[in-house]
Amino acid sequence: MGFIDPLAVMLLSLGISLALISAFFYMAANGKDLKELTIPGFAFGFLDFLSGFLMSRYWPLPGAYNMLFGDPLLILGLLLMAGSIMIYKQQSLRTLSIPGLMLGIYLFVESAAIVNFKLERGSDLLPAMALYVMSGISAVYSTVLFIKPEDNRKYLYYIAFILLAITAFIALFIGYGAIYGHLQAPP
Repeated sequence: MGFIDPLAVMLLSLGISLALISAFFYMAANGKDLKELTIPGFAFGFLDFLSGFLMSRYWPLPGAYNMLFGDPLLILGLLLMAGSIMIYKQQSLRTLSIPGLMLGIYLFVESAAIVNFKLERGSDLLPAMALYVMSGISAVYSTVLFIKPEDNRKYLYYIAFILLAITAFIALFIGYGAIYGHLQAPP
């Protein structure tokens, strides 16, 4: 049996993780208890971290795709796990926006590399760019939440909710398409 890359499952995990973060902002804007997000957030954070680590370390195919796909997922997994623990311990999540900013810049650099080094072509370019650019915008936007005082963030949370919901939809769209493509031509 030939090698089938795990990108489809990783994209689905990414989409679910982004949907969970989006749900966090929606719930926070409406003053709801966030603790119910801690277990699924930690679980998908762990899955993201583990799959990102394995891809970064052991990706068997040529090129820099381990950096393109694995590294951001690894960092997102760490952020999700840390955020879940911080919510559980009732700590402020503001400091997570600092590594979130770094992740956003990383994603913008990778977006430029996708185009400049032709890492994606044809019909895959637009969805890939949409995913990386929207993920980068969402991550960089988190610094606004760090800077803005606690008293009136409701509308900022709604903006984050919308950005992340769109990004989650893109990741899930690509992930389900990848599953279909892998099943179309099995080894």
